[in-house]
Amino acid sequence: MPKESNRYARLIEKIFERAYTKGAREVAFRREDLITTAAQLGIALPKNLGDVVYSFRYRAALPEAVRKRAPRGLEWVIRPTGQAQYAFSLTAMPRILPNLLLTETKIPDATPGIIARYALNDEQGLLARLRYNRLIDIFTGVTCYSLQSHLRTTLPGMGQVETDELYVGVDQRGAQYLFPVQAKGGSDQLGIVQIEQDFALGAVKFPQLICRPLAAQFIENNLIALFSFEEGENGVGLSDERHYRLVPPEQMTDEDLVTYRNRTIKSG
Repeated sequence: MPKESNRYARLIEKIFERAYTKGAREVAFRREDLITTAAQLGIALPKNLGDVVYSFRYRAALPEAVRKRAPRGLEWVIRPTGQAQYAFSLTAMPRILPNLLLTETKIPDATPGIIARYALNDEQGLLARLRYNRLIDIFTGVTCYSLQSHLRTTLPGMGQVETDELYVGVDQRGAQYLFPVQAKGGSDQLGIVQIEQDFALGAVKFPQLICRPLAAQFIENNLIALFSFEEGENGVGLSDERHYRLVPPEQMTDEDLVTYRNRTIKSG
């Protein structure tokens, strides 16, 4: 992995430096640039070219030579801009990380035993726990239903995008919602670009629904962080974050129930 990260870093650094101009807030490149630049540098590319871009969007930090060109308070991310087209763009919130100072909420674990035995702490295992424990319903306060997993589609100006799972829901007023969910397990990190894509997905494919993108991340085994987002004048921002610990029912104490009963309910 270190060797792979190093060659990917050399490649992406060269592509950035070739196209960057002083003061630029966006630096465009194409997938074919990966091929031509790799040939110039003598770098062997993976069979899946998308892994180069993916690694810097969700696993690794961009090279220092790229990061140092960002103004104070901003960082570079890689955004899709069309079919096989990308851009280094500036943002104030490149990664979505759990706030480890937040309190936890215990939830009686309803995951079927056979699923709990064999599920891994990866994206698929996380999505299964969300589904079986109705954590999307609990987090949003809306009755939700899983509509589709791993939706891949093409959006204008973005090209192909993927959402880990789509939920639809209805609230007590009868209003209907779309909840695109991005999930990350293991060492992968959530990126703000995914959330931007989910807002675009809702606007293009489900314009009649209220779109509320969500994200989920394992903090540790059976401790899950859930995030919700909203769009404002300054772009996408984090609107809520909660941490849920799945526990056997017998580990729910009377003291826990008193604590939760006395919590202030946040109105949405």
